[in-house]
Amino acid sequence: MKNERVYRMSFAGVYPMYIKKAEAKGRTKEEVDEIIYWLTGYDKKSFKNQLDKKVDIETFYNEAPLMNPNASKITGMICGYRVEEIEDKIMQKVRYLDKLIDELAKGKKMEKILRQ
Repeated sequence: MKNERVYRMSFAGVYPMYIKKAEAKGRTKEEVDEIIYWLTGYDKKSFKNQLDKKVDIETFYNEAPLMNPNASKITGMICGYRVEEIEDKIMQKVRYLDKLIDELAKGKKMEKILRQ
């Protein structure tokens, strides 16, 4: 994985791709936001602030108010890697979100996506 290249990408640049993926499968921006809030601890205001500042992905995750303790329950393959085995903690958080958005696009119910 070319982590440094990924880390320098603007989260605000990647975010619309998450929404597009979800909406293409009949899901909503609000569901994408709910997943991001659940995973990172951002609320609507603090998340919007991060988007407005165009922080990079590394900063976005490093400044996350509180990563959800149930994030460790996110398992499986994403981009050819088992998310639970990724050693780089920032990249693991990136892949956690990728995995959750994939689950949303595949039609999983929100309570299962949010590990409730």
